[in-house]
Amino acid sequence: MPSAPSPSLTDLARQVGIATEFWDWQGRHTEVSAESIRAVLAALDIDASTEETTHRALHDRWIGPWRRVLPPTVVMREGWTPWVPVHVPHGADVSVEIELEDGSRRLAYQVDHWVEPREVDGHLIGEATFELPGDLPLGWHRLHARIAAETGNNRPIGGLLAAGNGNEYAADAPSVGAADAPEANAAHPGGLIPATATATLIVTPQRLTLPVALEERAATGLMTQLYQVRSRDSWGIGDLHDLASLARWSAHDLGADFVLVNPLHAAEPITPVEASPYLPTSRRFINPIYLHVEDIPEVATLAPAALAKVEAFGQAARALDTTATIDRDAAWPLKRAALEVVHAAGLTGRRAQDYQRFLAREGQGLVDFATWCAIADLHGLPDTSWPESLSGPGAGGIPEFRAAHADRIDFFCWLQWVLDRQLGEAQRAAKDAGMALGVVSDLAVGVHPYGADAWGLAHALASGVTVGAPPDQFNQLGQNWSQPPWRPDRLADLGYAPFRDMVRTVLRDSGGLRVDHVIGLFRLWWIPGGQTPADGTYVTYDHEALIGILVLEAQRAGAVVIGEDLGVVEPWTRDYLRERGILGTSILWFEWADGQPLPPERYRDLCLTCVTTHDLPPTAGYLNLEHVDVRDRLGLLTRSADEERAAEQHAIDTVRHLLVERGLLAPDGSTEDMTCALHAWLAQTPSRLLAYALADLVGDRRAVNQPGTDKEYPNWRVPLTGPDGQPLSLAEVMAAPLAPRIAAAVRGQRPEA
Repeated sequence: MPSAPSPSLTDLARQVGIATEFWDWQGRHTEVSAESIRAVLAALDIDASTEETTHRALHDRWIGPWRRVLPPTVVMREGWTPWVPVHVPHGADVSVEIELEDGSRRLAYQVDHWVEPREVDGHLIGEATFELPGDLPLGWHRLHARIAAETGNNRPIGGLLAAGNGNEYAADAPSVGAADAPEANAAHPGGLIPATATATLIVTPQRLTLPVALEERAATGLMTQLYQVRSRDSWGIGDLHDLASLARWSAHDLGADFVLVNPLHAAEPITPVEASPYLPTSRRFINPIYLHVEDIPEVATLAPAALAKVEAFGQAARALDTTATIDRDAAWPLKRAALEVVHAAGLTGRRAQDYQRFLAREGQGLVDFATWCAIADLHGLPDTSWPESLSGPGAGGIPEFRAAHADRIDFFCWLQWVLDRQLGEAQRAAKDAGMALGVVSDLAVGVHPYGADAWGLAHALASGVTVGAPPDQFNQLGQNWSQPPWRPDRLADLGYAPFRDMVRTVLRDSGGLRVDHVIGLFRLWWIPGGQTPADGTYVTYDHEALIGILVLEAQRAGAVVIGEDLGVVEPWTRDYLRERGILGTSILWFEWADGQPLPPERYRDLCLTCVTTHDLPPTAGYLNLEHVDVRDRLGLLTRSADEERAAEQHAIDTVRHLLVERGLLAPDGSTEDMTCALHAWLAQTPSRLLAYALADLVGDRRAVNQPGTDKEYPNWRVPLTGPDGQPLSLAEVMAAPLAPRIAAAVRGQRPEA
């Protein structure tokens, strides 16, 4: 039987940010077992296996900050004047200088604030306090601390000082490396105290400024899973050319201001290709399966024989456009073969120069990603079968591998450059068509446990645990997303560079960013390896840092941020997101209060509001209880199917009654009529963003994803279909008679218009 945690284990867990208790979705108080807490602590390299090691870990938590001259990262908002503790030999003189992004420098001034010194690893260490100026510009800066070799009393301490730019005192302090991380992470031998130290300083906006379009009126737009949008020119899967076409059509014919797409993150470079866009191999880079080969300028100048090869691959791939399921494993090899032909043709002139600038901008992160792709190409997946010499970017065999496979690595770098250009072209097409925001990207919660990010950023990710969600109303067994979480401590040690680089890339060429499970920037549900989702617990993150960085990068990109804040959410987190200018998410079926649907007038204003989501069937399917039937067939219900159907039908009937009462629906209205009426309900909310699903526009009924399943349901592989279940082309989508009715309803016009 699970045991209760001891007082010392409870104290340690709370200091680290691990929940020892929580309230579940039914309001029941739940205590986390000692076994789960110890497993999560172990994933953070904290030994709490015995009372003795637990007490030792508690001492390390108490003394740990004093082993650093500076905190690894300081995050502040513009206008704030935070105090920064600086740990130095007791009585030593120290100065702190701020190096701004532009290279200029400012001084921080010491304040009169006495803190009792502590003995640290045989040295008496004091704490000086410095105040940062409130007029620092937004951006990524650095703090530099310099300790004088003489104390204020002329007592020499030079024998204790070490040369270099380290930031830690203890000889056994962990070292965390990254190409662009601050020098704050190097430990120093022999207990020597660093003479200088450096830390990251991030100044973030108080609040994300919304585009003028969202201040003046509600913006309406389209939500879609791009891979479903197959046109006559697609190669078996919707691509970035189709995205541009979809944006132009929805802007011109439906008055759409944005098109929100599924995550376009990178998948494996070889088959089998992971179908879920929410389980990518990397969140920083893009999936080349979305490339449109014919839009690459070099295709037009290929030699006749090379062009014939590309056309043959295209013809074979286009035969996949009418398959009953999306077949990535058939489509990607054909597209990749064509892309290899185009890559082999080379680049000249301005295109070659542009590619070199792209490589310089993306730096080592791109090289590491492309190296992983090349190794996977050669040795297969998962990476557990790879030689030890290739186990990470710093492994001994990597330089030799890169030299031997330079062209293969360049191919994967080139793919990212072409993707960057085509995604930019799709955004320009959307804006030129009149969209206020254009393409809105989606950021997944995490990455594949054996993917490129897990390989290249292993030092920043926790091992032995996965991310998921506790049991809730719609997933009563909980969820395990099989993804390794960020380590909060390592992110700070690395100056949040991996998180920044990821966010910055996803925001490029986007009018907005939807953050899936945004509450994960506050806390994540960690599940110990081999355990069920119910055996997990929450681990907290520095949300001021993560949200601040998100707001900073979005403001610089001129984008909006939408937080998917569904599920078990502490109320204060929604207040915090609103304060920072981040929109929430409201799904009509989830918005209830006191046993009744929430009136539209009471919806949040700073919010993306829609009828459905990708984890539910499209509206036509939902109204016909498709979600209950699927969960019943798959054994995912915790009560009888009859009880579930009765409860869901009662909820639907309650909503239908209110729609009739408001004059939005006739008493005998059809499924299509009610779909329109539900979207007219959205128009009566104060929400800044109103969205409709592409699947609703065509009367589709099948959900693209059934949470809690893997192979039991064709998740992320169902094509877009009409009411008859037959796959639709993009041309047929554009002719769907329901589309203009729903778009008009969302704009506040009569649903039957």
